[in-house]
Amino acid sequence: MATMTGGQALVQSLLREGMGAIFCLPGVQLDWAFDALYEERHAIQIIHTRHEQATAYMADGYARTTGRVGVCLVVPGPGLLNASAGLATAYACSSPVLCLTGQINSDLIGLGRGVLHEIPHQLRLAGSFSKWAARATRPAEIPRLVREAFRQLRSGRPRPVVLEIPPDVLQASADIDLLEPAPIVREPGDPDLLERAAVALGQAQSPLIFAGGGVLSSGAWDELRQLAEMLEAPVIMSNNARGALSDRHYLAQSALSMPELVSKADVVFAVGTRFTQVTNALWPAETGRTYIQLDVDPAEIGRNLKPTIGIVGDARLGLAALVERVARHNRARPKRQDELMALKQRAQAELEAIQPQAALAQAIRSELPDDGIVVNESTQVGYWSSVGFPVYRPRTFLTSGYQGTLGYGFATSLGVKVGNPDRHVVSINGDGGFLYNVQELSTIVRHKINVVAIVFDDGAYGNVRRTQRQQFDGHTIASDLFNPDFLKLAEAFGIRGIQARGPEQLRGAVREALHADEPALIAVPVGEMPSMWHLLRGRQATPPPPQPVRA
Repeated sequence: MATMTGGQALVQSLLREGMGAIFCLPGVQLDWAFDALYEERHAIQIIHTRHEQATAYMADGYARTTGRVGVCLVVPGPGLLNASAGLATAYACSSPVLCLTGQINSDLIGLGRGVLHEIPHQLRLAGSFSKWAARATRPAEIPRLVREAFRQLRSGRPRPVVLEIPPDVLQASADIDLLEPAPIVREPGDPDLLERAAVALGQAQSPLIFAGGGVLSSGAWDELRQLAEMLEAPVIMSNNARGALSDRHYLAQSALSMPELVSKADVVFAVGTRFTQVTNALWPAETGRTYIQLDVDPAEIGRNLKPTIGIVGDARLGLAALVERVARHNRARPKRQDELMALKQRAQAELEAIQPQAALAQAIRSELPDDGIVVNESTQVGYWSSVGFPVYRPRTFLTSGYQGTLGYGFATSLGVKVGNPDRHVVSINGDGGFLYNVQELSTIVRHKINVVAIVFDDGAYGNVRRTQRQQFDGHTIASDLFNPDFLKLAEAFGIRGIQARGPEQLRGAVREALHADEPALIAVPVGEMPSMWHLLRGRQATPPPPQPVRA
C-alpha cells in the first residue's frame, strides 16, 4: 500500500494490466491523469490525437490486430460524445477497448448547473456502446474498477467498457492498494452438447462452417482449420472473420458461393458469429438440416436462427474440443478440392467483372505482403474488397462491421500501425470518408506512424450519388463534394504525396510508399463506379422472424 493520487492509482493499475499504449486527448478534467502519465512516459506509449473520435478508432485498430486491450482517454461530455462513433464501431466488432473518461466534480454530478462539459446521465449514455460502465468515487476504488474493467474485456464476449473518473477523484490522495490482474476463466462449453455436435458433424455427409469475428477474437484460427480439414467442410467467413482461413485454401469460400454450399449442406456449424449472413441467405425450404451454433455470448445463441444444438463457449477451446471429439465419430468423405476450387473460380469471375474496383483492389494486394494489414472503408473499392480482397493471415483485414461507420478507416489504421510497427498497414478510403479524420495526418507525422493512406477521389459520396441517379430520376442532392488538392494537402503536412491514375500506377505507388516506409498519401482520381450490390442482393432474402430460444 502506498499514498498516491487517483491519477497515479489509475496509471499504475493500467501498468499492472500490461497496458503499453494509450490514445488520448487532454483537457482540464484529466490534468491529474496526464500528470501521472508523464511520470510513466517511458513505460507507456502516449499517442495524442487531434480529435477524440480518433482516440477510440485507434484503440479499436490496436486491439483487433494485436489481441490486446486498446485504451483511450477523453474528457467528459463532448469528448466522450466525439469518441462514441469509434466505441460504437468497436461494440459492433466485439473489440476489447477500454474508454477512460473524465467527469465533472463529484459533488456537482446530477445537479444540472451547466458546469463545463456536463451532460446528464453520462454513464447511462455510455451503456449504449459498452458492455460495462462504472464510476470511481474515491481514489481507493480505482484499482478494483480497473481490474474489473480488464476482466470484462478479457472474459466472455469482448466489447468496449467505460470507466468514468471525476477530476476531484483523480486529484485526491489516499493510501492505495494496487491489485494483480483478475484470473480469466474460459470454458469450451457443455460437454454433452459438444459431444452431440461432434457426432452430428462427424456423421455429416456435407458439413458447412460459418466463421465469425469470435474466431479471431479468441485466436481460434488453427483449430478452425483443423476442424474444417478433418470434415472437408467449406468455410464461409463473415467480414470480421476474413483471414481466419487463408483465401489460398480451397475450403475458404466467398459469400457469393453461399447458396450453392447451403443447398448441399446437411449440417451447418456457426462459430463466433451472430449468424446474420446465415439468416439472410436463401435457405431451402426443407427442414431436415441440423444447425449447430457455438458462441461465447449466450445472448447470441438463437438470436437470428434457432439452432438444433446451441453451445455457449469460447471459440478456441470449443473448436479444440470438437477437433478431439469429431475424430472419434468422423466418417470417410471424398476430397472436395476440385469441386470447391471450381466454385471459388466462378465466384472470382463474377467479382472480377466489377471494374475498376477489382483491378484497383488487386493492385494493392499484389504489392502488400501476406502479413500486411488492410483497413477497409465505406467506399466503392472497399465494398468490393469486403468480399473479393484476398486475405491470407488472421487479423489482417478490418471493417467497421454492421455499424458501417463512414470515416472510421484512416484513424483506425493509425492504431493498427502503433500495435504492429514492423508490418505494413494500408488504409483504403473514399474522398468522403477520408476527410472525416483528415486532421490525423498531423498525428502520423507527430508520432511517426508510417501508414499508407489511399484516397479514391470521385468528388462525391459515390454510393449515395449513384443511388440517387438510378432510383430518383437522375436527381442528385447533397452528394457532391468539394475536395482539396490531395497532393498539396500531403505536402502541407510534410508527408509523401503520390498521384496514381488507374491500377498500374496505383500498384507502382503502393510499391513506392511501402518501400519508403514512411507516412504516405496516395490520391487516385476515379469516376463513378458500377454497383456490386446485385452480386449479394441476388443471394439474399428477407430473414425469417425471430424464434424463441429452446431451453
